[in-house]
Amino acid sequence: MDEVSEIFTEMGFSVAEGPEIEEDFYNFTALNIPEEHPARQMHDTFYFPEDDEGKRKVLRTHTSPVQIRTMINEKPPIRIIAPGRTYRCDSDQTHTPMFHQVEGLVIDKETHMGHLKGCLMDFVSAFFETDVDVQFRPHHFPFTEPSAEMDVRYERVGSEIRIGQGEKWMEILGCGMVHPNVL
Repeated sequence: MDEVSEIFTEMGFSVAEGPEIEEDFYNFTALNIPEEHPARQMHDTFYFPEDDEGKRKVLRTHTSPVQIRTMINEKPPIRIIAPGRTYRCDSDQTHTPMFHQVEGLVIDKETHMGHLKGCLMDFVSAFFETDVDVQFRPHHFPFTEPSAEMDVRYERVGSEIRIGQGEKWMEILGCGMVHPNVL
């Protein structure tokens, strides 16, 4: 996480933090996540018992609530990353209930999808310390529009995974422009 933060800091981002125990508003509602969305279900989210007002806090399921708090408390231009622990009721060979995530947020009058793609391409090249072949695929997230997933080219040689070469693609992140409803 320190290395990721350092790369983004060198790219002009500030690091923002927020609580791991979060209110529904910041974790879901302000992010355009509908009431019936599967992410709000007990099988996906760790909920705390209801308080005296009938509200339940959650262990944050992503670091996006930090973006909401930042947009409420700061005026544009905004250029932050929000690294931190996140929690989901998911446990198998490829998932753990607690994992680390980094989200970025840029709010200004000039940024467009091309800037986002370029920024992410620069990041993965710095992180993997090599030129990395990437592809962007359309996707859907309630809080971004347009939305995409980013894949990197890789190959497996024995027990080693080599990023930046080979014929296979590995999804490494989701991205998009902030949805107008979230703004």
